[in-house]
Amino acid sequence: MQEYLIASIQQALLASGIEPPKEITIEKPSNKQFGDFSTNIALTLAKECRKNPRQLAEEISAKLEFRPETVDKTTIAGPGFINFYLTPAFIMQSVEQVLNEGDQFGKTCTGKGQKAIVEYVSANPTGPLTIGRGRGGVLGDCIANLLESQGYKVTREYYFNDAGRQMTILAESVRLRYLECCGEAIAFPDTHYQGDYISDIAAKLFEKHGVELKEVSQLDEFKQIAETYIFASIKNTLHRLNIHHDSFFNEHKLYQTGQNGKSPNEQVIDALDKAGYISNYDGAVWFTTTKLGQEKDKVLIKSTGEPSYRLPDIAYHVTKYERAFSEIINVFGADHIDEYPDVIEALRILGYDPGRIKVAINQFVTTTVNGETVKMSTRKGNADLLDDLIDDVGADATRLFFIMRSKDSHLNFDVELAKKQSRDNPVFYLQYAHARICSLVKLAEQEIGFTQSDIGVHLMQNLDSPHELQLGLALLDFPEVISSAVRMLEPQKMVEYLHHVAELYHRFYQECPILKAEPDICKARLFLSLATRQVLQNGFRILGVTAPTAM
Repeated sequence: MQEYLIASIQQALLASGIEPPKEITIEKPSNKQFGDFSTNIALTLAKECRKNPRQLAEEISAKLEFRPETVDKTTIAGPGFINFYLTPAFIMQSVEQVLNEGDQFGKTCTGKGQKAIVEYVSANPTGPLTIGRGRGGVLGDCIANLLESQGYKVTREYYFNDAGRQMTILAESVRLRYLECCGEAIAFPDTHYQGDYISDIAAKLFEKHGVELKEVSQLDEFKQIAETYIFASIKNTLHRLNIHHDSFFNEHKLYQTGQNGKSPNEQVIDALDKAGYISNYDGAVWFTTTKLGQEKDKVLIKSTGEPSYRLPDIAYHVTKYERAFSEIINVFGADHIDEYPDVIEALRILGYDPGRIKVAINQFVTTTVNGETVKMSTRKGNADLLDDLIDDVGADATRLFFIMRSKDSHLNFDVELAKKQSRDNPVFYLQYAHARICSLVKLAEQEIGFTQSDIGVHLMQNLDSPHELQLGLALLDFPEVISSAVRMLEPQKMVEYLHHVAELYHRFYQECPILKAEPDICKARLFLSLATRQVLQNGFRILGVTAPTAM
């Protein structure tokens, strides 16, 4: 509908001798007395046209032409807003589109022929997934689902590093715990991994090998076994949350020599050096970001010879360009806020279009019970573990609570609320709307022999009460909500919208008798209920949660 209104406004502007701008904003007024849709086009063009905004709004409105069955009237409000009032018949007839398109309703071909990559989770295999990583995982998975709904060919990628000092410490930690299993008294360093999962890995090693590895001083075997065990744990946790990846990119590839005799990391250094952005001092190699207006240069290779995070991150992003992704989406935790701008600057210097990169930063998560901050894990040495949260509240609640707030906001995860079986719990409230419709349809089939073939679009014209019209109009917003969520990389917009639809449906259900209504009204209201169920199902699919048929 918004596209139709925009096209009408463009024609009205041309008829008024005004070149339409590239973007025309259509919004839904919060107060229904100002119509179903509104535009500020007269306000945005007034200065350019050298006219009073309200006068310009009247001129544009006079040139607007619509099919008679669509827009009932337009009005001018305030300093120059143009408000649109749709005909009740058009709203209800349009609801038929929802069921005609079914699972495809809300999908578009906007991204057809384009490849997108979404990188998310990307935790190194040094321990179980934490709750913070879980929020980023759900956010990334939902963004990938949103892009796929718009026709993009999406690759879901997990980037990890199984080399470096942390992996060495992991291997040493497992070896020492293994020696304890062999009966040796060990002084376990505070600098090593303290989690019980280390003891679990060591116990499995001892169970399989006995004391055979006792004299093995090389850490490679301990490292490989620990990595395999931890990655299996990570993948299992992600599977529980309905999160998957298409590819796993090992940072080790960036250190391997290519056909030109240089590794991707070395090629980045050479290219930045050639561009004049490399300095060598204090025994380290620096990215001279002071030339870009920053206060300090940023180290790329430390004095120890180890690269900082920035160097392989730059090289890794080069591979994304080389793989011809038109949309490069990175889902990072708040700890990346300071680093990623340097990566983007380096890519710009190297000749890559930074406009193809979009970064979604998700803020920290704290868990609370009865208002008190709590630690979900009871195991020694473990941070708040994602598995423990899933065990406590379930996968659906975990997913929806993670994206219930904007990714830019710190999330207070109320564990007790997530477990409530009442309308106070937003997850229960959403899923109950779907289950309620399923129960209604089943009852209609049993009591009145209802089938979907009973419904004709002409019946929908019988619905014109405020509750019916508000619900019908909200259902038609679904495609635009998806587009907005994609543009903003913000699945929270979907949660907010679906909650609004559920709220409208619950109100409609209470205020508008369905099975006891006149036959034609009954069928029309069942039709509206089915369309609502379809929108909820399509939304749940994008958010990765289940659509229960009974609760």
